[in-house]
Amino acid sequence: MSFKPVYIVDGARTPFLKMRGGRGPFSAADLAVQAAQALMLRQPFKASELSEVIVGCAAPTPDETNIGRVVGLRLGTGHKVPAWTVMRNCASGMQAIDSGIANIQTGRSELVLAVGTDALSRAPLLFSDKAVDWLASFNSAKSFGQKLSALKGFKLNYLAPVIGLLKGLTDPVVGISMGQTAENLAYKFRISRTEMDEYSARSHARAIKAKNTQHFADELLPIIDSKGNLYHEDDGVRDDSTVDKLAKLKPVFDKPSGNITAGNSSQVTDGAATLILASEEAVQRYGLKPLAKIVDSQWSALNPSEMGLGPVHASAEILMRHQLQLKDIDLWEINEAFAAQTLACLYAFNDETYCQTHFNHPAFGVLDQEKLNIDGGAIAIGHPVGASGARIVLHLVHALKQQQAKRGIASICIGGGQGGAMLVELIEE
Repeated sequence: MSFKPVYIVDGARTPFLKMRGGRGPFSAADLAVQAAQALMLRQPFKASELSEVIVGCAAPTPDETNIGRVVGLRLGTGHKVPAWTVMRNCASGMQAIDSGIANIQTGRSELVLAVGTDALSRAPLLFSDKAVDWLASFNSAKSFGQKLSALKGFKLNYLAPVIGLLKGLTDPVVGISMGQTAENLAYKFRISRTEMDEYSARSHARAIKAKNTQHFADELLPIIDSKGNLYHEDDGVRDDSTVDKLAKLKPVFDKPSGNITAGNSSQVTDGAATLILASEEAVQRYGLKPLAKIVDSQWSALNPSEMGLGPVHASAEILMRHQLQLKDIDLWEINEAFAAQTLACLYAFNDETYCQTHFNHPAFGVLDQEKLNIDGGAIAIGHPVGASGARIVLHLVHALKQQQAKRGIASICIGGGQGGAMLVELIEE
């Protein structure tokens, strides 16, 4: 089956802002709207001329449930442009892109705004199940005596909040946290704590170098909060993140003997990334100059307890379908949920038993780390869950342009045991 080509016309993202103990200054919709507004200002068409707006968000707040429609209307699309929300955990932003691809390929859309956004600092605090049951009982009591009787059943520990973010980062099927899945991979591939910390320090170093050499300049847009404060850069990148300092951090998920720490994990962050996708007809109609073409995309699934290997499963399908080898890909973006998870992907690509077992294919070989996350990744920049899938696709396009390269793959692991990947090719000027 032949599909219409899908082009990435332009894109932009907000700075990624690290959660620092309280609610961040922006909601997920605020972030998406500010990034999209600035992006739309440099286009030859209006927001009302979009075919649709698709927003990926893993944790929208109750007042932004269909955050896609909220973003569309606030952006100025008018009432007639449909907008909707998708959720695939860590790959929600990539799912927004893929949903736009599908609608363009089938001819249902021509011009799509695809967004990934999350404000994890605003993840809700919840009541426990017992507290909810007590509150329901109290509210259903009709007489004063019944309410007084219900009050006697109240316990102070009902006031202890349940942190929604932690519940969201725990797999309900296998009953372990995302961090523990990374510990599983470290054990499986014998990845040492030193390897993890070295990788993490390099992520920060690469992000600092990218910032200093203006590698984020074409994608990063400043945003302003309601108090007039300006945010113009990712604020979680540390120039003092050394192996020695990282080695002093204690394990978080598997105490006391584990190796996954806050320092070799992605940061809890707020941010948004937006891309404009177009059909060939839209490119011609508006005289657009696309940056890249999306050649293929793939979703795959695996054991939830090893969810971090999702990028291998999704990327392998693309490589085999297009008869490509690792060396044929000029640049790779693998979202750094954890250093152990990213390193495990490299080990799995080169593991004969793993590749034969899961793909009926010989080991793909060694992925050159000089082609991987060349400007740092989520360990340094942050991982707003719904935004990261869109960010890595956007950055891959700009990195290919800066490196004068042609072909790249962006891939991401997904809580619940899935993986997503996209193959993009730069369009030569």
